[in-house]
Amino acid sequence: MEPVEQYNPRTVEEVFRDFKGRRAGLIKALTSDVEDFYAQCDPEKENLCLYGFPSEQWEVNLPAEEVPPELPEPALGINFARDGMQEKDWLALVAVHSDAWLLSVAFYFGARFGFDKTDRKRLFNMINDLPTIFEVVTGSAKKQMKERSTVSNHSSTKSKSNSKSQQHPGMQVKHAKATQPKEEEGGLEEEDEEEVGDTLCGACGETYASDEFWICCDICETWFHGKCVKITPARAEHIKQYKCPSCTNKRSRT
Repeated sequence: MEPVEQYNPRTVEEVFRDFKGRRAGLIKALTSDVEDFYAQCDPEKENLCLYGFPSEQWEVNLPAEEVPPELPEPALGINFARDGMQEKDWLALVAVHSDAWLLSVAFYFGARFGFDKTDRKRLFNMINDLPTIFEVVTGSAKKQMKERSTVSNHSSTKSKSNSKSQQHPGMQVKHAKATQPKEEEGGLEEEDEEEVGDTLCGACGETYASDEFWICCDICETWFHGKCVKITPARAEHIKQYKCPSCTNKRSRT
């Protein structure tokens, strides 16, 4: 495990960056890396915890030996419930405990370095602007994204899912689902820009940025950062039908 001395965030921005890194690692474990995570949580092993690191990596390991630990510890013994619940319910449970752990670590740093009322409120607001891990894992973040998208511009959403040649400016990719929609002649209308700006990655929950490569699942029509699902623009060109990790896992376990 990474020693706490390697990262001592002292400002609101540094603590939020630490939070986002750990959150990204935990989301990977529960979405794109779920097969590996599931396999590591053997109920026959000792009490295990799921750790997320600022480097956006995750680890299943035994709890810290020192008492009290240098940082708050994640939920203990997540592996014991694995085979006693439906997989989606177990993952949702781990996601809830992971959300609670992330908040405890963030506000541990806040207390340690003397954040005042204003700083604590600002930190919480920054954290609260991101979907929770539970929302990402259970799909409620996707549902909220789709609802906003439908209300914002139904016809634009329809053209995004049906077009076979649309592509975001600057991205040399022909695969229909591998890019954000290109601008209409005369430029995007304001509501279209709003829709693109509000699109959230189905893996990490972050918003769309024009300089990032995105790909859309042909099954659930959810958009993802290419880096989050390990798809490059070059690889996307050769994909006839893209299935995100969640849809792939559902099919393999049916």
